[in-house]
Amino acid sequence: MRHVLLRGFILFMIACANNEENGIAITRQGLPDHESWNATIILTREGKKRAVVKAGHIAKYNDKREVILDRSVDADFFSTDERHMSNLKSEKAWVYEATDNLLAMGNVVVVSDSGVTLFTDSLFWDHKAEQVTTNDTVMLTTQSRDTLHGIGFESNVDLTHWKIYKPWGVTER
Repeated sequence: MRHVLLRGFILFMIACANNEENGIAITRQGLPDHESWNATIILTREGKKRAVVKAGHIAKYNDKREVILDRSVDADFFSTDERHMSNLKSEKAWVYEATDNLLAMGNVVVVSDSGVTLFTDSLFWDHKAEQVTTNDTVMLTTQSRDTLHGIGFESNVDLTHWKIYKPWGVTER
């Protein structure tokens, strides 16, 4: 058994030496610096919790200063007094470490505590401005059962003050 392991190790070393001589080098370029599974990121501002973001997989890239989240992204957003305001779900998201901004992509759904629900393909959360925006097609349902569609959207994080660009829709009134 020891001889088999020793032979395997020697073959591995020879293969590595041959690869280097042939100009093939094994590098970590393009690979994440850190990875986590079923993890949570807490984004704060002035020591107060502003967002709690969970994902099935998180990959951190130090050189890009970004974190890529995938596999069921679930983010809760909070007010300056740490009161829950809304929840976002998406297939994938990026957190940009320099700004703590978040870009969500793929079947994005935001449900606010105010009763408004937003559906879109992408949504950008500006951490400093405390605003969400998209240039994609959106569908918004209100607490009074109105359904509005449009291309382009901006709002505060709790979806109480929103604008839909190029709108069309249906109302129950």
